[in-house]
Amino acid sequence: MANLVYKRVSTDQQSTDRQDLVLAEAGIEDPVVFEEDPGTSSRLHPLERPKFGELLKYARPGDTVHISEMFRLVRGNQHILDVLEVLHHDRLALRIHDGAFSAMDLTARHPRTGELLSTVKFMVQTLAAAGELQRDLQRELTYDGLRAAEAKGNKGGRRPAVPADKTDDVRTAYLEGRSIAALARDHGVSRGAIRTAVADLLPEYTAADPGAPAPELPVVLDMPGKVADFLRAAELADAERVVLDHGQVVRRGQGYTLRVTAVPAVHRQLLDRCQPLDGAAAIPAQRKARREYENRVNALRADN
Repeated sequence: MANLVYKRVSTDQQSTDRQDLVLAEAGIEDPVVFEEDPGTSSRLHPLERPKFGELLKYARPGDTVHISEMFRLVRGNQHILDVLEVLHHDRLALRIHDGAFSAMDLTARHPRTGELLSTVKFMVQTLAAAGELQRDLQRELTYDGLRAAEAKGNKGGRRPAVPADKTDDVRTAYLEGRSIAALARDHGVSRGAIRTAVADLLPEYTAADPGAPAPELPVVLDMPGKVADFLRAAELADAERVVLDHGQVVRRGQGYTLRVTAVPAVHRQLLDRCQPLDGAAAIPAQRKARREYENRVNALRADN
């Protein structure tokens, strides 16, 4: 009997670190892993996804499909019921290792009719509907936050940046006399991105007062999982996205904390990004998580 592991992320900016942690803690023996290409949309029906299709072709009766959370595989009610029907037909077991579905036997059938138990179907539909509601609210909060930022004159979206493999070329060209405007045209980025890449070479930097305060050093803060989940779905600047993607997941009971290493300025920017979680539309757990993160960020100011 084989153990088949399925993994998926919704965007190419996300990683499977959290899924890897949950599955590793499950102690799955000799896993055969099927991982979708980064950015495989959750809107695509699971039975139409390439890697899940490969998993079903590979599987044999009696095998077990393992996923970290139900929503890595399915999103809507009908998707769940369709997948359960296929798993039942192919005589495959399903193990979910985290989240609301982890304590349920979703493959339970009526002993005489062979149909999915009505209680199981009810719980699946109820929990799936709750999950959809939470995601819809999160999208609405993100949209409202972006509109509020626009009203203040802040534009959403990622700031243009010089690719890491081009930074040395930009710095060399600048030292050879190439202007910032010309370098911006050459590399298809903003002048601000070029200035960032050559910041320590600029005249105002080299002429800075020796008594000026030292640059901020990175500090480690624990970000509540609900805040991290919200930020992963939000529009972030490159520096913010990088520190979020490199955060270390720490399990906390049924939830988790993301251990983020960043300079205090970036922590403050991330705190500003999750301002919608303090609004009336947010659920109490989200408001509480944001306040916890706000207290930790504010403590940095007190330390300084």
